[in-house]
Parts: sequence; structure tokens; C-alpha cells
Amino acid sequence: MSNEALDLNDPATDPSDVAAAAAAVIAERSGADHHDVALVLGSGWGQTGDLIGETVTTIDNADVPGFAKAAVAGHSGTMRSVRIGDTDRRALVYGTRTHYYEGRGVRAVVHAVRTAAAAGCRTIVLTNGCGSINPAWAPGTPVLIRDHLNLTAASPIEGATFVDLTDLYSSRLRELARTVDPDLDEGVYAQFRGPQYETPAEVQMAKIIGADLVGMSTTLEAIAARQAGLELLGISLVTNPAAGTSDQALSHDEVLDAGKAAAERCGRLLAAVVQKIAVSEA
Repeated sequence: MSNEALDLNDPATDPSDVAAAAAAVIAERSGADHHDVALVLGSGWGQTGDLIGETVTTIDNADVPGFAKAAVAGHSGTMRSVRIGDTDRRALVYGTRTHYYEGRGVRAVVHAVRTAAAAGCRTIVLTNGCGSINPAWAPGTPVLIRDHLNLTAASPIEGATFVDLTDLYSSRLRELARTVDPDLDEGVYAQFRGPQYETPAEVQMAKIIGADLVGMSTTLEAIAARQAGLELLGISLVTNPAAGTSDQALSHDEVLDAGKAAAERCGRLLAAVVQKIAVSEA
């Protein structure tokens, strides 16, 4: 089934139907009737897929209903089915995400999450590159997401469906991550709409209302994950100081450079965490 056959932005289309169609393509291409853990790899996290285990199948996003090629430099326009370590469990690894600022609609932003649930995943790991308000977290620091502030004025939930977001970012998974790296800190992530970086005043606003980290992704996907019944782990990689917290100008090249510098550490950390998740759910 082609992407054009199921239009996520058509009000007559049920997004769960598109997710089911995407999951069917993934199952056919990968030879796996289900996957166990999904990962969305943001800036700086790209090596993780190589370190989790053997890549069984690589699929172009454009071949899967509802997906599109990568729109951001530093992201991969493919998804992979990866055998987790020496187990028989599979990870569905997305090399990119759809950002809200791309203008494709909220359904497209959360389609990978809904597809993961349709593919059988019980757990999802959302990663991102972000700016840090906390001066103790230098570029290259991984930080567990404890909670979030959704400043996009949007939601993936449609209609009168009320979803509890208490413990949205699983405390169980955060503790499991600390068995891999006891020094992992945690904080609150605020998502702005983007694509412009936040102003210093916006960063100060976010700080006043409780944010430690700022970025342009993750919160809408997290809400969709809870709605779909997935257990969620969120991890941010600090790629730059947030605007106004240093005298540095912000640039996407800086984000990419910081991600490359931290790639091996973050990749090994996340691969070990995913292997622990797989064992804990066996």
C-alpha cells in the first residue's frame, strides 16, 4: 500500500488504520511478526542502532505508509529492525522523526509512535538533542526526562478522550537506566514549536515555570505513547546552552558537532539500557 493511499491529514482517515498498515509493511520486510522496543533517535543518538545488536532489515521511510524521508540534517531517513543483543527480541529503530515545525500535522508527528504500538512494542525510548538551562549540564551530557512542558499549544489526542499523564516518563525505566549509569541526572523538558531557536526571554519563561531543558520535539510523541499504552523512557542529549544562558550564538551546526562528539558514549549508554529493558520484559 502506498503512502498516498492513506492520507494522515484526511479527516476521514483513522490514524490507527495508517499505523496498522505501516506495521504490516514492517512485519513483512523484517520477517518479524512483532517488535518489542521502539527507539526514536534524535540528534546525537544515531550510533545506538549499530550498538544494540544485528540489524536484520533496513527500510526506507518512504516505503512505509504515513512516513516520509528525513527533513533535518543529521537524521537518517530509514528505520531498522534490530535483534537486541543475543536475544530473540527485536527493536524497531527510527533514524528520524517528523517535527511539528515541518507543517505536516500532529498526526504525522506521532505516527512513528502509533506504528510502534501497532507493531507490538510495549516500550518506547524517545531521545532528542536539546538546549540546557542548567549550567551544570555541559554539551555532551545525557539527561533523563522526568516530566515535560508541552508549549506547542497542540495535542495528538482527538476528541473527548482524557488521558492521565501522571508518571508519563516511567520511573521504573529511569531507575533501570541508572543501573547502567548511576550518574544520570534528570530534569523537565519543554517543547517549543520551532524551527527558530528560543529567545532568551522564552528560555527564562520556561525556567520560571519549571523547565531544565528546551527543544523542539518529544512531548507530542510522549502523549501519544501514553494514549497507546506504551511505557516510555525519555533521554535528552545536551547539545548547547539554551539561549541567554551563555554568550554563544546558537546554530544547527553546533548541535550536530556536539552530537558527533557524544555519539559513542550516548550510543553505548542507550544500547545497554535497551538490552536491560528487553531482559526486564522477557
